[in-house]
Parts: sequence; C-alpha cells; structure tokens
Amino acid sequence: MMGLGSVLMQNGQVVAYASRQLKVHERNYPTHDLELTAVVFVLKIWRHYLYGSRFEVFSDHKSLKYLFDQKELNMRQRRWLEFLKDYDFKLSYHPGKANVVADALSRKCLHMSSLMAKKLELIEEFRDLS
Repeated sequence: MMGLGSVLMQNGQVVAYASRQLKVHERNYPTHDLELTAVVFVLKIWRHYLYGSRFEVFSDHKSLKYLFDQKELNMRQRRWLEFLKDYDFKLSYHPGKANVVADALSRKCLHMSSLMAKKLELIEEFRDLS
C-alpha cells in the first residue's frame, strides 16, 4: 500500500476526495491498522460533514469489522477506537473490486500525467465558454 484514500459520497454522488501518502512509520503498520488509519484520517478531515450524523463506512478489509470485538488491542488501536466512539457509523465490508474509487486513491497512480492533461483540457474548455 502506498497511501490512504477515501471518497465522501452522498446519494451516490461524490462530495469530496481525500488521499495522502503513508508516513514513514506507518509503512510498518499491519494491514488492519492501515485500514483503521484510513478511517481515522478521513473522519478527522470530514468531521464537519459527519459528526452528529449517521453514516456508513465501506472497507475492503474484512477484519476491520471484527476489530471492535477484539479483547486485546495495542495502544494505537485503543486510542483510535476511543476516537471512533464519537461517531455514529456502520462499518461494512465491500470487496476490493466493488470499492474501486477508494482503492484507486490508496494506490500509486500510474497515469497521473494523463489525468492532469485531462484536467487542463477541462479548464481550457471552461475558459472558452466564458
């Protein structure tokens, strides 16, 4: 895994994207901790959208669902679970193939230059309309 990525959606429409590279120390985290890191990361960013509302989090990592039921947690997991208690959400498993948007954000993008070129084309089209 190269980074963390997430998409905030409402009624099937994208509201916001968030992604970042992993920090040096995070590269040593086990996979289930990285998945939890991603959840905590986006809840901190989108707190103003999500706090006080019921929402659903989709993850392509099944074991994340069972993390809340584990008896033995490391200190990092305990701290994060304490943070998550402030939110009213349901954690659902969504297979990786079905969770393509968030999955694409969390991996290194090989076609970044083509995406930037497309963005520039759209900007030019918008300018031409003005």
